[in-house]
Amino acid sequence: MTDLVLAIETSCDETAAAVVQGRAILSNVIASQADLHAVYGGVVPEVAARHHLTTVNAVVDEALDRAGVGLAQVDRIAVTRRPGLIGALLVGVATAKALAYAARKDLVMADHLHGHVAACWLDPVALDPPFVSLTASGGHTRLDLVEDYAHPVLLGQTLDDAAGEAIDKGARLLGIPYPGGPGLEALAGQGDATAFDFPVGLRSRGPDDLDFSFAGVKTALLYATRELGDDGVADRRADLAASYQEAIVRPLADRLMRAADAAGVPAVSIGGGVAANGRLRALVQEGAERRGLRVAIPDRTLCTDNAAMIAAAAHFTPAIAWPEFVGEDAMATAPPGGIAA
Repeated sequence: MTDLVLAIETSCDETAAAVVQGRAILSNVIASQADLHAVYGGVVPEVAARHHLTTVNAVVDEALDRAGVGLAQVDRIAVTRRPGLIGALLVGVATAKALAYAARKDLVMADHLHGHVAACWLDPVALDPPFVSLTASGGHTRLDLVEDYAHPVLLGQTLDDAAGEAIDKGARLLGIPYPGGPGLEALAGQGDATAFDFPVGLRSRGPDDLDFSFAGVKTALLYATRELGDDGVADRRADLAASYQEAIVRPLADRLMRAADAAGVPAVSIGGGVAANGRLRALVQEGAERRGLRVAIPDRTLCTDNAAMIAAAAHFTPAIAWPEFVGEDAMATAPPGGIAA
């Protein structure tokens, strides 16, 4: 199928639109709100929704312009339906519904998590099943067996904090401004990852358990900073960052490899904002090379929130015919199992 898809993504603090034809990305425009939220140390839902309102039309126009197409040439429109911040999601859904209704196009209501899994379907990665997918972001951490892109099967997930949330909160404890991921990685590169023995959640559960837990390591970092005091933290920030980062990304890589071994698949993939972390990417590459597995790691712009991945998910999600989508709405939470195609 080579349908031309216009996709819109507004689930959190990026306003994004993309035009994708088959596996080819013709445009992928992302307007970040990171600077707006930095002063608060995290995303403020009301601020995010209001900024989407002022930005989304210009982002859609730019995506169409960069792709060299008009709305009339688009075959379908796709939008993130869930999960995410409800106010932010509503802006994208309302925009997509209005465009689809006016242009008499079918509408695809896509799942944000499905988009992270499907991002590696796009060129130039172009991964075909079967494989095991790791999605690690600020709101979600999960492993899926992908034998069919339309129906990823949950293998394991976080039981408390998401990996990205733990990274951001740890970065804040170390005085790194929001968004914390890039700053923590940079600081960790100057430190010793073995300097502090931070706990790995659920380590005692055994090799068959594929769930994650990051609340304990976050608490351990808090206690370590209190014990060191301000002067001690200042002297050991790089070591703290390196040890903390390792306690988060190593179990992600280890459980991904464990899941691949159990499923007997020839490939693994990673996605979500944490997949932009260089240490995680290196650990996954190392583990896969030892096993002779193909590694599918999309470009960093396709790991963080973007609309091209929503177009990819739309390829495997049934469209709602015009004008039957008028009564459809956004949903803040994921369905049972976490992904709905």
